[in-house]
Amino acid sequence: MRSREADFATAVALYREWNERINVVSRKDIDALYGHHILHSLAIARYLELHYPAGVWDGASVLDLGTGGGFPGIPLAMEYPDTSFTLCDSVGKKLTVAGAVAAGLSLGNVRCMNARAEALGESFDWVVTRAVATLSKLFPWVRGKFRHGIICLKGGDVHSEISDFCRKYAYPSSSIRVWSISEWLKDDYFEEKFVIEVRKY
Repeated sequence: MRSREADFATAVALYREWNERINVVSRKDIDALYGHHILHSLAIARYLELHYPAGVWDGASVLDLGTGGGFPGIPLAMEYPDTSFTLCDSVGKKLTVAGAVAAGLSLGNVRCMNARAEALGESFDWVVTRAVATLSKLFPWVRGKFRHGIICLKGGDVHSEISDFCRKYAYPSSSIRVWSISEWLKDDYFEEKFVIEVRKY
């Protein structure tokens, strides 16, 4: 049986290969692919471990909105083989990479959809995103499409963004949780990076 480390090494190799054809990771960042992209994506898994009972995603459906080349969806699909992931992006060439990497890793729990969020005619248990849009812009795209919550990877002044969102949509701040990734990954890169969960209420 392959080890988790071997699977992640394969993922890095696949991304390197595909990035030569279709640029989904900046050239200067490709050497930091594991740390800046895979580990960053897995911060959501660490967040779930800390704040939810084991198995919370078992059998769940997750929409990765604006997945680009497959982040955070592909690392999360590797971590949660019993969870169904829909990787959605409006840019087809990026999804080509995500689909090829998923196939190369034999991820049977991943499907790719070239569409805008508003056009999706189904709902999911959870929505995940990575640096896609502000909460105020994101929320209308996924309103009515999630049963439990939205989990976002974000950086910068997240508290101002959350305040704007709560004011605009009269959303209770008690339904929003912020977790600093630097509590887990002691690296300057993650110093101002956060997991934000917007729980359905």
